[in-house]
Amino acid sequence: MNTPYADPRPIVPRVSGAAVTGAVLAYGACWFFAWVNHHQEQACETTDGFCFTWWGLTVVPLTFTTALIILIAVYKRLGIRPRIAVIPPTLVLAPIPLAAAQTNAGWWAAALTGGAWASLLALAAWRRYRILGLSAAAALLLASLVVLYR
Repeated sequence: MNTPYADPRPIVPRVSGAAVTGAVLAYGACWFFAWVNHHQEQACETTDGFCFTWWGLTVVPLTFTTALIILIAVYKRLGIRPRIAVIPPTLVLAPIPLAAAQTNAGWWAAALTGGAWASLLALAAWRRYRILGLSAAAALLLASLVVLYR
């Protein structure tokens, strides 16, 4: 089939690649936040008032920048086309389900949730699976909000 809308490569390996990327990024973010928190506690041990370290101030921008660069490179390699429609929601909304998973079950749940989140939003890149991907991602987001604010 040689239509402009036909996709020559199968979708399952691409969505699986997005899931693995999301899981690795979620695990890396959990580890980095824990490392920064430990480093900041050690540095601020003797201080009674507010104490900030450079790592503590730059943890969020460094995490977002690293995740953005990795997602752009991996999604381009996987052939996930509408990157402008997939990557921003993946990055901006990802802290909500990741925080819900980590506070209740730990780093492994955050890694699984990151994989699910990335794969669902990557699935939404294809017109045929857009409703399924966005509905499942919205359900995951709603479930995480319920878990966080119950």
